[in-house]
Amino acid sequence: MSDAPVPILMYHSVAREPNDATRELSVTPEAFAEQLAAVADLGRTPLTTAELAAIWRSPGRALPERPVLITFDDGYEGVHRHALPVLAEHGFRSTLFVSTGWLRGAYDTGGGLDRMLGWDEVRALAGAGTEIGGHSHTHPQLDQLDDDALWSELLRCKEIVADELGTAPASFAYPYGYSSRRVRAAVRGAGFAQGLAVGNALARRQQGPYALRRVTVRRSTGVEEFARLVEGRSVTRSFARDRALTKGYAVVRRARQVRRKATLTRV
Repeated sequence: MSDAPVPILMYHSVAREPNDATRELSVTPEAFAEQLAAVADLGRTPLTTAELAAIWRSPGRALPERPVLITFDDGYEGVHRHALPVLAEHGFRSTLFVSTGWLRGAYDTGGGLDRMLGWDEVRALAGAGTEIGGHSHTHPQLDQLDDDALWSELLRCKEIVADELGTAPASFAYPYGYSSRRVRAAVRGAGFAQGLAVGNALARRQQGPYALRRVTVRRSTGVEEFARLVEGRSVTRSFARDRALTKGYAVVRRARQVRRKATLTRV
């Protein structure tokens, strides 16, 4: 069914010994291999973000059998070292969202949280069938930026990926999962065709192409819980605590926005 919900898995670092900054959202290479074996055993068909969005934009076009998306945020070196061989073993497609100012090379701003990919490795991933998407330039909370800074983050990211790979990125993932109507409009205006949030829920066509939700895979995610997430079972229960924290923090963030706007108005 074209309107059936789709699990979009959100990974970050794949590392045996991550640093403290990335540990919670990292998985070991062994866990990653076990999880992708579970994806295969469950008969899931991995798609790229662009492929899913294109199907949902096309009336009457059906999803493949039991679809799933495998996505990575930020651009950690282990995606090439550890994840790529496992993806290749299964013939799985994936999407990597890069923060261009965090990657090693000419554009590095020094903000990367751990060992990051270099552009040769990003090209190797792209050559192996991984879609390369945008994740901003310096990984800020986009909804906290003014319009000029927001556009700079989006366009700088898009231009660098296009220069390095020869193809402009079509998909975008919001840093920290934070967006707003203004941010989503800017992402669309910058030329990205779809955007991924977090939300820790299954993606559905009615969410719209710029607010597709994902489920977080953590170091603490065991293979049985992982299988339930891929099957779309117990997702709400698994992330109940996250939702409570997110709602509380959203109140704080809105208050910050109101204060900032008031300050700008006085100035």
